[in-house]
Amino acid sequence: MRLMAESSNGDRSPTERVSESDHLQQSQHLASAVIAETDSVKTFTGKWGIIRNKLQLLTVQFVDLADFPGFLQNALCRELLQSIFITLSEAQDLVKKCGNLGLGMGKLQMQSSLDGLSMKLNQHLQDFELLFKSGVLQEAVIPPMLSRSRTILNREAIRCTCRELLARLQIGNLESRQKALDSLLVLMLEDDKNVLIVAGQGSVPVLVHLLDSSFFEIKEKAAAAICRLAQIDSCEHLLVTEGVLPPLVRLLESGSSLAKEKASAALQTLSFTPENARSVGTHCGVSALTEICQFGTPAAQAAAAGTLRNLARIPEIKQNFIDENALPVLIRLSTSGTALAQEHSVDCLQNLSSNDDNLRALIAKEGGIHPLLFFWDRASTPRAQEIAIGALKNLSVCRTNWDALISAGFIPRLDNALKSGIPTVQQMAAVATYELGTPMENAKMLGEAGCIPALVTMLEAKTTTEQEAAARALSVLLHFDGNRTLFRKEPKGILRTVQLLDPSSLNIDKKYPISILLSLSHNFKCKKQMIAAGACIHLEKLAELDCAAKKLLDCLQRGHLWNIFARR
Repeated sequence: MRLMAESSNGDRSPTERVSESDHLQQSQHLASAVIAETDSVKTFTGKWGIIRNKLQLLTVQFVDLADFPGFLQNALCRELLQSIFITLSEAQDLVKKCGNLGLGMGKLQMQSSLDGLSMKLNQHLQDFELLFKSGVLQEAVIPPMLSRSRTILNREAIRCTCRELLARLQIGNLESRQKALDSLLVLMLEDDKNVLIVAGQGSVPVLVHLLDSSFFEIKEKAAAAICRLAQIDSCEHLLVTEGVLPPLVRLLESGSSLAKEKASAALQTLSFTPENARSVGTHCGVSALTEICQFGTPAAQAAAAGTLRNLARIPEIKQNFIDENALPVLIRLSTSGTALAQEHSVDCLQNLSSNDDNLRALIAKEGGIHPLLFFWDRASTPRAQEIAIGALKNLSVCRTNWDALISAGFIPRLDNALKSGIPTVQQMAAVATYELGTPMENAKMLGEAGCIPALVTMLEAKTTTEQEAAARALSVLLHFDGNRTLFRKEPKGILRTVQLLDPSSLNIDKKYPISILLSLSHNFKCKKQMIAAGACIHLEKLAELDCAAKKLLDCLQRGHLWNIFARR
């Protein structure tokens, strides 16, 4: 709807000649007059017939509006009547020109004017319908537009205000819509409960529609409102149901810097759900997000990297990262972006390299190892350390990366991680130790770096996942004789390993502690310690199910009988 523009000095618009209380009456009279005059028009009769029908529908709306005694108290209603009065005045001028001058203003010009008039009338009819449905006319008093200095209104007043703002978003001109969006954002930023009220008043489809507006300012503010809604968990399903994901992705490609920033932030929140992440990925989201990681604002880069991190969890989307050349962009961002952008990009690389040997090799080939180590060295939070070691742990699974990891100084850092005191970091470091420690040469370097004592300490960690990770790593490292010597120097090494054999520890795979003890079973002193720690009792329960357990039990029992005979 086109609202009345402010008149210039000396000129008076049609609405200025009519008082607010007379707008409805004057509009009714003017509409009836134009309908009557159309009967005498002999040119463009088809177009005038369509216009006449719309004018007749408009008069019906006038009658319905009169049923609301307080309609003039509503500013939005007054603005609509002002706009309709202007349109009807234009219609009266056109009908006179057609009747008196025929085609004097030219066929094409008249045809264009009539088409424009028809579109305006159609918009007015839609605006009236929306005004009635919005419920704002039933409100006795409409609260004023919000400002940042206002206190939080009571909930019913907020609902009332929200209904008017939403109506303005669909009826008002550009300036009116911008003001309505500003007020709506203020309302939503004041309180999470307000966000739920806004969502409950039917705002989501309106805001989603505005994401495709032709005005950048409207897009920006609509994206900011969507971003705020996305922060509330209960709004996620409503947003997705109303089809918010495709227009958000389109905004990544064609929006302003601020719009891209808000769209990226909204998508970051919404893409935590695998189904949503899959939808974003299939709508060319990887390409748009990668470009923002390169050229976006710092905040947009961080949000885009966070969204890519979520997308990287979906196996079928991973190929898109390769196709869109996203790996070098993420690697660069891991050292050049803001702290949050770096963390998200490293986390994305961790997700990409999970269960994918091809991507593990590609990340290393693109020069990802040194930036990951650099990020790890500067990590100031447990979370940052966790994702750094997680990404490097994934790379260590690929044998072709071993030389590069070792030459870059990964092994000394593993020892530090094993001693970090952060359970998740220690667990991932133990897994990386296992992956890297298969060759004797690597096992030797890991032992010399001090990993054996740290892993032995982890055998009595609070969680069984840490304990198993440590036992798994030791089972590989102890294939090297020098590491067995280091293990034997640990006073509680054998005792802690035997305790893991306890059948009541259901979450620990027994093959790892059995492997450790088998590698030490040739040593008489170690056998003695195993028996004293109760290994035979546990192994007797396990021997029926595990061949390795039976083998270790036989070995210990033979040694125990020989010791008895020796004492006699």
